[in-house]
Amino acid sequence: MSVERYQKWRDQKGKPFIPVSVDGLELINDRNLNKGSAFTKEERQIFHLEGLIPPAAGSFQDQKSRVYEGYCSASTDIDKYIYLRSLQDRNETLFYGLLEDHIEEMIPIIYIPTVGLACQQFSHHYQRARGLYITRENVDLMGDMVHNFPSQDVRIIVVTDSQGILGIGDIGVGGMAVPIGKLSLYSIGAGIHPSFCLPIALDIGTDNEELLQDPLYLGIGHKRIKGQEYYDLIDKFVNNIKEHFPKAIIQWEDFSKRHSFEILDKYKEVLPSYNDDIQTTGAVVLAGIINAMKIKGEELKDQAFVVYGAGSGGIGVARNICAELRNIGLDEKTACDKVFLFDSKGLILSNRSDLTEYKRPFAKDPAILASWNMSSTEPSLLEVLENTKATVLVVISGQCSTFKEEHIQALLKNTDRPVVFPLTNPADESEATPDDLYSWSNGKAIVAVGSQYPDVTFNGKQYRVGQASNAFIFPGIGMAAILSKVQILTDEMFTAAAHAMAACVGKPDLEMGIIYPQVKDLQNVAVRTAIGVLKLITEKNPHIGLKREDLHEIVRSNIWKPMYHPYKRV
Repeated sequence: MSVERYQKWRDQKGKPFIPVSVDGLELINDRNLNKGSAFTKEERQIFHLEGLIPPAAGSFQDQKSRVYEGYCSASTDIDKYIYLRSLQDRNETLFYGLLEDHIEEMIPIIYIPTVGLACQQFSHHYQRARGLYITRENVDLMGDMVHNFPSQDVRIIVVTDSQGILGIGDIGVGGMAVPIGKLSLYSIGAGIHPSFCLPIALDIGTDNEELLQDPLYLGIGHKRIKGQEYYDLIDKFVNNIKEHFPKAIIQWEDFSKRHSFEILDKYKEVLPSYNDDIQTTGAVVLAGIINAMKIKGEELKDQAFVVYGAGSGGIGVARNICAELRNIGLDEKTACDKVFLFDSKGLILSNRSDLTEYKRPFAKDPAILASWNMSSTEPSLLEVLENTKATVLVVISGQCSTFKEEHIQALLKNTDRPVVFPLTNPADESEATPDDLYSWSNGKAIVAVGSQYPDVTFNGKQYRVGQASNAFIFPGIGMAAILSKVQILTDEMFTAAAHAMAACVGKPDLEMGIIYPQVKDLQNVAVRTAIGVLKLITEKNPHIGLKREDLHEIVRSNIWKPMYHPYKRV
C-alpha cells in the first residue's frame, strides 16, 4: 500500500525513510509527520525546526513515557479520552505507539464505553478538525472539500448520520466521535495507516431537543431531514465518494434501523460497503456461538435460538445464524425456523399487518402457538424459551435488566450449558450482569457480553468474561477488502471472518469456557481474520492476483507499525 506523502521509501542501502516536502510549522502541524521532541538534530536543521521545539532530542520511548504520565494524571474517563484525542490530533504515530503499549487499558477509553459520553459532550470538548462534515448545503461541494483534505488516497471511510448511536440514539453531529474511534481500531488492529482513514458525519439535523437548545451545539440547528430529501442526500454522497475516493470501502455506522437496511440493500453493489451494526455484529456473535458449540460438544443444527431485539444488530445475528445453518446443509426455511425473533411487540408472527421485509424471513406461523403452554394470547419471553426448548439466547434490546433468574432456569431445563449473550452496551444498559448469569446458572452458562467486564469469581472459580466486540471482525474485513480490491462485500465474507475469528481461541481457553479472544490480541485476530476472508476471496476469484500460499506474508507486510523513520527532504 502506498501512502501518498506518507509513503515509506528505501535508500540505496535498503534503509527505510520518509520523503518530506514541507518544513517548519507546517511539518510540526502535520499529525502524520510530526515527531515532536524526537526530531533529530540533523532533521531540525534540514526542516527549519530550530527554536520551534525544545532543544533536547528525546526518543520514541521517552515520549511514550511522558504522554502516559499525562494520561494517568487525568482524573476521569472523559478527561482521559480528551487527552488521547488531543494527542492523536498532533502526533498520530505517538498516539498509536502509546495505544499499542496499553491497548487493554485504552480501548475502553477511545471506544466503548467512553465514546458514548464523548458523543454526548462532543460540542463542548471540540478542539481540532478531523474528518468531513457533510450537509445538504455542502454535499455538492465535496470535490472542493476533498482538495483540502491532506490525503487523497483514502481506503476506509466510516460514516454515520448519528441517529442510532450506541444505546443513546440521536446525538446529532456528536456522532462523529464514533467514526473516529472505529478508525482508530482499524489502524491499531489491522495496521491500516491513519492517512488511509476518513471519518465522516452526515449532519442532517437532529430531533434531540436538548441539542437544539444548546447554544454551544456545533451541528445544524434544525430537525432531521426526512423522506426523499434524506435519500437524495445519501445518493449524492455515494456518487461523490465513488468519484473522489474510488478506492474507498464504506462502513455504514449507527444509522436508524430502517435506514440501515435500506441503504445497505441499495448501495452494497454500487460500491464496496457494509453495515457494521448488521453484518459485523452478526459475524462476531456467530463466532462466539461456534466456539460455544465446541465447548458443548454439540452441533449448531441441534440448537434452538431466541434473539431478543429486532433492530439492526438483532436481525444481523439472526441472518448470520441462518447463513451458517445453510452452510452446514439446512434449507432456508428449516434454518429460519430455528430462530425465534422478538421485538418490542413480542414474538414476531407472520399475521402482523406492519411486518417489515427484513423481519419477514423469521416471522412464525401463529398456528404454532396452538400447542404452546401460555397464560395469554401473546407469549412472554419466558414462555418462548420454554416452548421452543431454546438453548441459545442473544439479547440486543437496549432494555436494562431484561433478564431474570427465571429465564436462565428455563434455559437450564433445555440444556446443561445454555449460551447467553446480553450484548447491549454500554455496561450500565446491559440486560444482565455476568455475575448474575453465572450465579443463576450455577456457573453452567456460557456467557459473552457487549462491554468489557472484569473477571467474575463464583464458587471459588474465576471466569474471564468474553466480550463480543465488533473490533474483532471489522479491522480484518477492512484489510482483506483493501488488499483484494473487491467491489462487493458479501455475506459469505462475514461468515468466513466469523470462523477465522473463532479459530483464534485455543483449546485451553475453550476448556475454561472462554469463547472470545482478549483485546490485547486484537492485531493477531485482525491478521487471522483478514487471511480467512482473503482465502474465501481467492477461492471465489482465483484470478484476483493473490496467491493463497502468500496470504500471510502479504497481510503482515502491509501492516503499518507506529514508529519513527528518518526523514529526507524532497
